[in-house]
Amino acid sequence: MKEKNQNFFFKLELEDDQSIKLAFWEDARSRATCEYFGDVISFDTTYNTNTYNMVFGNAPKGILTVQCALMQRAIEACMPTTIHRWCIWHIMKKIPSKLNDYKRHLKIEHDMSHVVWNSHTKELFDRNWNDFLIKYGFVDNKELSGNAGSKERESNVADFHTVIPCATKSSIEAQFQQVYTHQKFKKVQAQFKGKVNCITRSMNSALGYSVYEVVEQVSNSTFNKFAVTHDSVAAQVKCQCLLFESRGILCRHALSVLSFERVNKVSSRYILKRWSKNVKRRHTHQEQPRRASVGAKKQEVRRIGVSFAKYMRICIGIRGAHSHFAPRL
Repeated sequence: MKEKNQNFFFKLELEDDQSIKLAFWEDARSRATCEYFGDVISFDTTYNTNTYNMVFGNAPKGILTVQCALMQRAIEACMPTTIHRWCIWHIMKKIPSKLNDYKRHLKIEHDMSHVVWNSHTKELFDRNWNDFLIKYGFVDNKELSGNAGSKERESNVADFHTVIPCATKSSIEAQFQQVYTHQKFKKVQAQFKGKVNCITRSMNSALGYSVYEVVEQVSNSTFNKFAVTHDSVAAQVKCQCLLFESRGILCRHALSVLSFERVNKVSSRYILKRWSKNVKRRHTHQEQPRRASVGAKKQEVRRIGVSFAKYMRICIGIRGAHSHFAPRL
């Protein structure tokens, strides 16, 4: 593999008898992707049950893992500056099996999901979660009540030849349209469309720093309020919903404030290179027959996968029953 692609990396640690003790590998695509999207890494120890049988390398700013005390201690010891959180997808996936014995389990799951996904601050989550526990009599349930630390942890390349029309007259939307891939621009565009349900109110302002309250109508009788700050000097906007911090997309609440402030262009900090259709993808520089069919390419990928699986079985066989085959943190 190294001979075919110099960006492929691997490292082996051997026992005294030269059998394999530890093995780590990282292909060229994974290395490049880690540079583009390496702010937060999701470490999936259940990867054998998923489609992609690969793990990762390099210490990130943040890391998501399943609920594992051993991994928690290892991360705290080896990556003291990395923010560690538990993967909400794995947590929510386990909920049905925990609640099936309850008569109203579907209603319970619905209410729990509402608390998890619609509590935009820690204080609001704590309040909603406590109300949920009391409502269904789960106060003494150790798995659901837990401790404060546990609750906090739970807390394509675009087509260059076509253009998705803007949904509004906003010059900011046009700014994203020119740069982002079609797939990402559609998600950004959804936020511009959502501005129609938002009403912006100025709360206070001083020396270019303003605080706004954005009221969003989510149904006929339901209104949500969000605090949004805007620093005109630093060209910075921040919303309480934290959509940009979590998904890299400016929310409709922040866009409403920018529109209120008559801002016609956002700072480059809000246009992430990873979503750009002009990003240089180093891992794609691989020679392929020009007229190779899609079927032939799939067959080649399958052949490489089978060969790699055989290699792994050989490695494990060499080590035998005493092997400990795992990637290093």
